[in-house]
Amino acid sequence: MQIKKPASGIYDELFGEDDRFRPHCRMLEQWLKHSSEELITDKRREADVLFQRLGITFNVYGEEQGADRLIPFDLIPRVISAADWQKLQAGLRQRVQALNRFLYDIYHDYDIVKAGVISAEQVFANPQYQPGMQNLKLPRNLYSHIAGIDLIRHNDGDFYVLEDNLRCPSGVSYMLENRRMMMRLFPELFSQLSVAPVDHYPNLLGETLSAATLKPDPTVVVLTPGRFNSAYFEHAFLARQMGVELVEGADLFVSGNRVFMKTTVGPQQVDVIYRRIDDDFLDPLAGNPDSMLGVPGLYAAYRTGNVVLANAMGTGVADDKSIYPYVPDMIRFYLNEEPILNNVPTWQCRKPEDLAYVLDHLDELVVKEAQGAGGYGMLIGPKASKKELETFRALLRNRPGNYIAQPTLSLSTCPTFVEEGVAPRHLDLRPFVLSGKKIQMVPGGLTRVALREGSLVVNSSQGGGTKDTWVLEGESC
Repeated sequence: MQIKKPASGIYDELFGEDDRFRPHCRMLEQWLKHSSEELITDKRREADVLFQRLGITFNVYGEEQGADRLIPFDLIPRVISAADWQKLQAGLRQRVQALNRFLYDIYHDYDIVKAGVISAEQVFANPQYQPGMQNLKLPRNLYSHIAGIDLIRHNDGDFYVLEDNLRCPSGVSYMLENRRMMMRLFPELFSQLSVAPVDHYPNLLGETLSAATLKPDPTVVVLTPGRFNSAYFEHAFLARQMGVELVEGADLFVSGNRVFMKTTVGPQQVDVIYRRIDDDFLDPLAGNPDSMLGVPGLYAAYRTGNVVLANAMGTGVADDKSIYPYVPDMIRFYLNEEPILNNVPTWQCRKPEDLAYVLDHLDELVVKEAQGAGGYGMLIGPKASKKELETFRALLRNRPGNYIAQPTLSLSTCPTFVEEGVAPRHLDLRPFVLSGKKIQMVPGGLTRVALREGSLVVNSSQGGGTKDTWVLEGESC
């Protein structure tokens, strides 16, 4: 099979600078060379049929309700060496620990604000800040039990954190199903290679949720907005894998400041809710009064400590893109350590000097909404039209505090099976970090790939796909 080589100056996950496969990918090289395009085409068709049969789909908001899509799945895996993963794992543990310390601090002692590391306005005026969480005691002082940290690899070969997802990070079900699919389609590869397993993630998640409360043998449920939510497959998948109930708001009720689940044998008290609903929709009595997704009285039960929410309310402050530039300072402030993982340089448009720079260099930068997600509400300057640039220029001048800007980084590439054959496509990585009695994660994470040539947008809602992520247990494959 012919493989199109990556562009010069772009870091490729499989090819080194000499256009040869990297040492830890030599076995993969042999597999690709001996696999015909017809074989890969047939296997991809088989994967699509299986994904459809299993219901591994997602919805895109704004499209006709019920119009499920398959997330394109690429059969060529992304390989991470054991040494790279060791560094990533240490950096992820450090980062998530600091972020949880930050969340505790801004709802209790405010030490980081008092020290002048971050302004009071950026914390307390943040739309995601929940004043009702102040001085609320949470088990183990944990706020983000499940975090998804988005990483990219730049031209220098180093990984950079692109953003932190601490509210309801999604995508782990696709990571697990991608691995199952690869093992089903190419079992011979796994008999030859030492690829670290990921199938124990539901067990780790179950442990983490059980550890979210100090109550022994707790009852855990997954709270979903319902089948029309874009990540409904994942909600149902994780509940099934953990052996817990998948519930909607109507399945729960509050009595005596305690949460109960309706069952065929009568009410059952719920101790931990893995919620996949945003803060404002959890309780119509305390948030959006029009919400039909939540549970009336849930907030009062939560405040009295009779139920635990994972993740906690108010975690959105820490994954706001305007807070992101301060995470290295959080690591130094709370842990007295230097950051292991780098941030991407970021301009905060709320600062007049940063705004002036961004407006002068708009065609060179990526501009993002501070509260944005899913690849929406962003501008990629080098690929934008004059009209798009002027539209964003007006938005920035009108509401600068809503935006941040970053340089246009060259995301690493990996050979990907597309219509033209096997060609390099840009990708990122989302490892999932679990915080309970200890910080745990499975090796790797969800690799998302931009299937359009030259595109840097990997989100599934914007036409991206996924790959299996192989972390090697040895130094070569």
